[in-house]
Amino acid sequence: MKKIFLMMILALSVGSFAQSTEKEDLDIIQAKYGKSKKELVNVYMNLSGEKATAFWKTYDAYEVERKNLGKEKMRIINEYAANYDNLTDAKADEIAKATLKNNMDFEKLISKYYDKTKKDIGAVNAAKFIQIEVSLQTAVRSEIQNAIPLIGEM
Repeated sequence: MKKIFLMMILALSVGSFAQSTEKEDLDIIQAKYGKSKKELVNVYMNLSGEKATAFWKTYDAYEVERKNLGKEKMRIINEYAANYDNLTDAKADEIAKATLKNNMDFEKLISKYYDKTKKDIGAVNAAKFIQIEVSLQTAVRSEIQNAIPLIGEM
């Protein structure tokens, strides 16, 4: 009975995560803040003129790369879900290493785009971008983590 219950929870959890990742985490952000991610960033950044033009060009490039990392995160979570019931040491190691790499790749990405935005809009505004982006991604990560059962939880 526990096994059936676990599989139902896992299917629902991963299913809801899959939808949020496919929609670029927008549903989580929309539900939490009542606005789209781009609207939140726009209001917080409060840029105009040449700075706004430069920022949004860089931001759009950032979003393409961030979304690719999100797709990889989804792949890892699907692999976890597929192996949850019979998780071996080797598979757990593979999934853990992939998760750590994905997290490090996000940190590298955010660092790369801090440097790019700093050149375009100055250090204070670039720091604001990093601050809002990390805050939003932390909120998304928290929602996702709460939806996924821990190893051996059931």
